[in-house]
Amino acid sequence: MWRTIMTAGGILSAVIALYLVTRIHRFSFIRALDRRFRGLGWLISLLCVGLMGLFALINVSTLLVVALHVFLAFVICDTAAWIVRKASKKTFGRDVQSAAALLLAAVYLGFGWYMAHHVFITQYHFESDKALGEELRVVEIADSHLGITLDGEGFARQMERVNALSPDVVFIVGDFVDDDSDRADMIRACAALGELQAKYGVYFVYGNHDDGYFRYRNFSSRELREELSKNGVTILEDESVLVDGRFYVTGRRDRSMPGRRSAQALTEGLNKTKYIILLDHQPNDYANEALSGADLVLSGHTHGGHIFPAGQIGLMMGANDSRYGVQRRNGTTFVVTSGISGWAIPFKTGTFSEIVVIDIKGK
Repeated sequence: MWRTIMTAGGILSAVIALYLVTRIHRFSFIRALDRRFRGLGWLISLLCVGLMGLFALINVSTLLVVALHVFLAFVICDTAAWIVRKASKKTFGRDVQSAAALLLAAVYLGFGWYMAHHVFITQYHFESDKALGEELRVVEIADSHLGITLDGEGFARQMERVNALSPDVVFIVGDFVDDDSDRADMIRACAALGELQAKYGVYFVYGNHDDGYFRYRNFSSRELREELSKNGVTILEDESVLVDGRFYVTGRRDRSMPGRRSAQALTEGLNKTKYIILLDHQPNDYANEALSGADLVLSGHTHGGHIFPAGQIGLMMGANDSRYGVQRRNGTTFVVTSGISGWAIPFKTGTFSEIVVIDIKGK
């Protein structure tokens, strides 16, 4: 299966590259070079497309995303020019079409770069009938995937922003690190979590990337656990803790991990008169979590869609119960964050990076 996918991907990449070479070659000044020096225009066109290969210095995924968006920009502009030509008998010069396509791709990807690297603050306000005492301020962070838009120092600067929000409790809801994360960045980011001044501390649940898929990064899962614990972060794996007698925090093992207990089993022995916050990295067990008695379920994983239209496709395929934002089922409120960063690709064209702040008012 993987061989078939790789072969199909290789063929598609070759087709896109060839198409882009022909689009660049139709600039009049490049075609003029061909008339003076046979083949020079095609060589320059090939080199221009080859320059996109520099994005592979970030990673191959970034190169593919850039190439695909440039390809789509040319398709859109060519199609628009054809429609105008058929409808009004007017024609656009090929230089205009090609320049418009390059501009469209540059603006769109530039916007995506900004949305990935600029971290917004998203605030929600919820009320509960339960006796929660004074208002509780929760900060949720997910999907830092250290190394793609945030290194250790960048993450630490974001934690300074979190401190300025005066949180009562901070939740790290999975995919803190990735296969490409660096040990020094991991250590600095863990230290930054230790510098948070949350009244009730920092709680962590694993995501599908935290344990590593390919085991080639320069630190182990054990070292990650040690650094988190050393900095006072509470790791929850299918466990619940009662915090200050006010509310429960229940942390689920990620669905990618073996032996995960059901949501109902995790909350079965809890005092349901108290507010229950459940942390689950992947938002795809809403039906069971809504029956578990949890009041608030926090997730990440989807990156809010990351590259449009990936989020919408994921929903249609049933990969997730939610792409982003708030849902309510049977008295349970579900929140999915788009994440403080994202996996592999330093663009967000379907969403933005964020820190989530939730103020909860009880009786």
